[in-house]
Amino acid sequence: MKKKMRAMRIHRLGPINASSTPLQLDVIATPRAQNSEVLIQVHACGVCHTELDEIEGRTAPAALPMIPGHQVVGTVIEEGPDCHLGLHGKRVGVAWIHSACGTCKWCTSGRENLCPEFIACGRDAPGGYAQFMVAREEFVHQIPAGIGDCEATPLLCAGAVGYRALRLCELSNGQALGLTGFGASGHLVLQMSKSLYPDTKIYVFARSEKEQGFAAKLGAFWTGDTRDRPPQLLDSIIDTTPAWLPVLSAMENLAPGGRLVINAIRKEAGDRKVLMQLDYERHLWQEKSIRTVANVTRKDVRECLRLAAQIPLQAQVTEYSLDEANAALIELKQGHIIGAKVLHVTKDP
Repeated sequence: MKKKMRAMRIHRLGPINASSTPLQLDVIATPRAQNSEVLIQVHACGVCHTELDEIEGRTAPAALPMIPGHQVVGTVIEEGPDCHLGLHGKRVGVAWIHSACGTCKWCTSGRENLCPEFIACGRDAPGGYAQFMVAREEFVHQIPAGIGDCEATPLLCAGAVGYRALRLCELSNGQALGLTGFGASGHLVLQMSKSLYPDTKIYVFARSEKEQGFAAKLGAFWTGDTRDRPPQLLDSIIDTTPAWLPVLSAMENLAPGGRLVINAIRKEAGDRKVLMQLDYERHLWQEKSIRTVANVTRKDVRECLRLAAQIPLQAQVTEYSLDEANAALIELKQGHIIGAKVLHVTKDP
């Protein structure tokens, strides 16, 4: 008889509200490691806004039902017959990049995040909202000692994609950096920025006073609301929100030649009408530019983990049990965000 496991799965797509149950707790067969896969006993899995995008259909799962979750930390308990990296017994992480082809022009030029065969963990392949999961051994990442299971989970997405966004800013030490939205990714990027660019002043735009206070506590030079004007124009701004208003506000707050980096898999449609207010002279002129972050590479994840251990980076997390995944998602949808939300799977009854 096959061993069973508990998993929270998406069975149908639709909007999330206060009375939603977007995921269903199922008891299903535990997967087995095939070929070059490893079987991971999941300790913890981060809760990401991308899960909302999956459930609400903005980036729908490849098939239903689907186990979401792409910020996974656990221990390798089984290796497939073609494995050769010796990961058995090691604590590892799995990120949004479940796999890529390895042979296309994007993969061979270090841009596997753009691979047309990119497979996303928790969207195109079962993820970590479960007691066990499988992953290809070359796409898992060893977790540095000294970083706890729950604290490591946001580094695998919020941290890694934030690190990629920071690199795309092409910032120089001493330039002014803005962060708009201050959830899981923002609070990690602020700490990375202060380590990599110690003379850079960081300006945080957040919709709640709690988020602004949290940013100030972590060392932000200035905090304000999304629509506020900072005391100076900024060289780069990273947007981590699901909305469109922060994009227009950020473009208005950029210095000539400044760059906005949008760090989001999808944007929600709720306030898309604000784009009708786009004014060329105010928002785009003077060689301002916009870049977007598309997924992450393995290099992003591994460099982020190394930097996190070196700083050391302090991830603020709120823990939930696997059974409480729906509550965590609803709170995320409602904007109750201080740091990162994490399912502590091994603490389940």
